Amino acid sequence: MFDSSWLWALFTVLAAAAQTARNAMQRELTQSLGTVGATHVRFLFGFPFALVFLAGVAFAAGAALPRPRLAFVPWILDGTLAQIAATALMLAAMGERSFVVTIAYIKTEPVQVALFGLVFLGDAVTPPMMIAILIATAGVVVMSLKGGGVGGLKPTLLGLAAGAMFALSAIGYRGAILSLEGTGFVMAATFTLAVGLVLQAAVLTLWLWITDRAVLGAIVEAWRPSLFAGFMGATASQFWFLAFALATAASVRTLALVEVLFAQAVSRLVFGQSTGAREALGMVMIVLGVALLLWAHG
Repeated sequence: MFDSSWLWALFTVLAAAAQTARNAMQRELTQSLGTVGATHVRFLFGFPFALVFLAGVAFAAGAALPRPRLAFVPWILDGTLAQIAATALMLAAMGERSFVVTIAYIKTEPVQVALFGLVFLGDAVTPPMMIAILIATAGVVVMSLKGGGVGGLKPTLLGLAAGAMFALSAIGYRGAILSLEGTGFVMAATFTLAVGLVLQAAVLTLWLWITDRAVLGAIVEAWRPSLFAGFMGATASQFWFLAFALATAASVRTLALVEVLFAQAVSRLVFGQSTGAREALGMVMIVLGVALLLWAHG
């Protein structure tokens, strides 16, 4: 019989795979839409799918939508606004370095998630879990090294800042999900996703309407690839939120480092970028760290 205690791990791996596909598509869109435009794509074309997911869950469960308490508001605002900033920083970093190295910078996030989760949510981190986080995070740092350095101050700072924002976003979303007490985890996760994406789409649409309406027109013209990016983004977020509902953000974001392995495959097969010895060593460390994390949860 399937052990449901491992559902969080399954959801995380599925989320990482979907997110890799979305990141690759957004990287290509950055060339035609710019950083803000490509950032907006995941939200504008993602929220309709999130609403469909929510309607499907409500219909399947035969349940009414949650009635969030006031505590839901600051958590969802933290999650949505930090994610907007994180996505923009990530795409800016991708313009400076290779796809896989950018992902490596961002994936220093788990250490920050563990700290923020302990401070803001009281999520405990056991010694084996912390060792696993450090090993896996060290792996992405090793992957980011090139020629004895990190490839320039600007891309390094952009990538690390994106990781910090993603960490704060993860904590915000987990806090929002947990605040929906008395609601099943699937409904809580899906409702939080729908609210978050609607808010993000509204904020960035307003921003672009005020600052650069031409980008909105360009996004509409690029609706075909944008639709795919939006769908993959919403799908990835759905699985992330399901995982956040079942496990600490630190555990989810550490296991999510498998995305670096997926990104390496995309980098090699799609973008034609080779794998060096340091990147290979880093991948081994990530696998070891993830294996230790799963053992610690076992």
